[in-house]
Amino acid sequence: MAKGIFLSATWEYLAMFNYEVDPNILETHLPPYTELDYYKGKALVSVVGFLFNNTRVLGIRWPGHVHFEEVNLRYYVKRFDENKWKRGVAFISEIVPKYMIASLANSIYNEHYSVAQMDHMIEIKPGGITAEYNWKKAGSNWNKLSVTCSPILRNIVEGSEEEFIFEHYYGYNKLNASTTIEYSLNHPVWQVYPVTDFTLDCDIEKLYGKAFVPFIQHQKPHSVFLARGSDVQVRMPVRIKK
Repeated sequence: MAKGIFLSATWEYLAMFNYEVDPNILETHLPPYTELDYYKGKALVSVVGFLFNNTRVLGIRWPGHVHFEEVNLRYYVKRFDENKWKRGVAFISEIVPKYMIASLANSIYNEHYSVAQMDHMIEIKPGGITAEYNWKKAGSNWNKLSVTCSPILRNIVEGSEEEFIFEHYYGYNKLNASTTIEYSLNHPVWQVYPVTDFTLDCDIEKLYGKAFVPFIQHQKPHSVFLARGSDVQVRMPVRIKK
């Protein structure tokens, strides 16, 4: 039986900077009973920036917590539930500008949220669309993620890297050595814009740790995508323990 809805929102302008990394780095973070999900033999992580709009928690629009940004670093996992493989994501870091959102997600889902000063810019012109996200933690410099695209939406191609990156409908977090938190989310298949230019200017070591520096700071992304987004529903978590 499906769990009740914890959060509903419109996720918009999801920018994905995807990098190939050494899978051994990710193995140390894996929640119990999950394994890495590879794209054509490659272990990928994504630096993601996007917007929350029309946010409701338990059906309630909380004043000051309806519209905000998020930037996260995620990787791709799967879990076999004795009937089928469930493809999902797990997180190294999630950053929002709202303390209440971070506190709720960390306490209920055992997420990896922290809080930073954040802003964004969405520029829509006849010749293109630019989505930019900026964030700054106390004592650090500003970080920037920006994508410029053609304004013509197109469908995700079956079997493509875009399908691998975007088509995940479960989230997984480690609760302890023997328990994993699993939650599902619902949204239609997204459409994407063709990317024409991009910039990622971040202090990777301070944000995500020294192990990720050679793979994100010092190499070009494997791919960069921008999805238009849609309404999303995130369901209450369940605990997986064997």
